Amino acid sequence: MQRIKVLVVDDHPLLMQGIEDILALAPDIQLVGHAGSGLDAISQFTLVRPDVTLMDIQMPGMNGIEAMATILVMAPDARVLILTLHRHESQMREAFAAGAAGYLQKSHAATHLLDAVRTVHAGSIYRVVPVAQQAARSLSVAEIEVLKLAALGYSNRRIGESLDIPEETVKSRMKSILAKLSANDRTHAVTLALQRGIIAML
Repeated sequence: MQRIKVLVVDDHPLLMQGIEDILALAPDIQLVGHAGSGLDAISQFTLVRPDVTLMDIQMPGMNGIEAMATILVMAPDARVLILTLHRHESQMREAFAAGAAGYLQKSHAATHLLDAVRTVHAGSIYRVVPVAQQAARSLSVAEIEVLKLAALGYSNRRIGESLDIPEETVKSRMKSILAKLSANDRTHAVTLALQRGIIAML
């Protein structure tokens, strides 16, 4: 059986060891190298030519997305799976836009990493999204508009005037937002939306 060759890129030794321990459980996967920085990742990729590269994002010097972009210029068919601590929706979009074949949070690695590697190697796109983010993405465009104005400190009345809708409609949308985000109040909803990348800092 030809095993899937994997390169692990992470600047945290303990996290890297944990990832490698998970990979060692799979008879169809072979660890062929590891790197602790973006620049080292490019060098190791050239040396070992892995089937799948597991790439952290936040690293000293060149970050993982920049390293991935460089690798994809050298090898357009390279399969890179982003493996990160971060859960921002905006960061996930950036990774896929840059050419990632998958995106997985490290908190899900124990249960999903091997499946992710196999899926990406097979040519498919892989991502596991936490339930909280799935709910967040269910916000409608209209609700996100309300949330953006709430982030500016607008009252319900002012939001209604800005969007040319009745204040009661604003209240209804805000109630829906709170439910979907499991937020305690509008301030909490705005905080969660910023953390998850649903809205950006204004």
